[in-house]
Amino acid sequence: MKVSHLSVVTLDYSVSDESGDVLDSTEGREPLVYLHGAGFLVPGLEKALYDREIGDSFELDVAAAEAYGEYEDDLVQSVPGELFDGMEVAEGDTFVADTDDGHRPVTVVEVTEDFVKVDANHPLAGVNLHFSVAVRDVRAATAEEIAHGHVHGADDHHHGHEGCCGGHGHAHDHDHGDDHECCGGHGHDHDHDHAEKADGCCGGGGCGRH
Repeated sequence: MKVSHLSVVTLDYSVSDESGDVLDSTEGREPLVYLHGAGFLVPGLEKALYDREIGDSFELDVAAAEAYGEYEDDLVQSVPGELFDGMEVAEGDTFVADTDDGHRPVTVVEVTEDFVKVDANHPLAGVNLHFSVAVRDVRAATAEEIAHGHVHGADDHHHGHEGCCGGHGHAHDHDHGDDHECCGGHGHDHDHDHAEKADGCCGGGGCGRH
């Protein structure tokens, strides 16, 4: 069986940046099991896997635009410090902000007396990636898996790879509450207004440390 839309695929993989630094790998871990075409992979890798078969191995360079997107300067914004509800924040802290599009992770890049500058870009935005991939298994998805948008069963190991390659997830698995956007997921539903209104970033329900 070939990899096709909504098939269940088992992969071993390694992903590195342009400097050759390994960002994530299944080496020494269970392989990744996922529902193909359901948003678990970055677009460039997902496209390259179509029509692959069990036993196929390949190397792939994925440009930033087909991975986590280009870096967007307007996703770096300053918000009033009061919106953090008295929490102590420091550069490098990551929070989940309440936005019009739902929860979104943001990273603190600067803290002043009155404002906190946050970056809503994905940590790997603007980074070209290199993948080494081996297809271990391909099977048809069950009707339940297709309906739920994720893999079920004893061979479902994707929970062990939450956020790999820096992914922050779309929370596909609503039954378990897991974010499992492995090797990518799209993560590009940018809310350009998230830091401009009190109920957008760290407002309303506030910020939760991620």
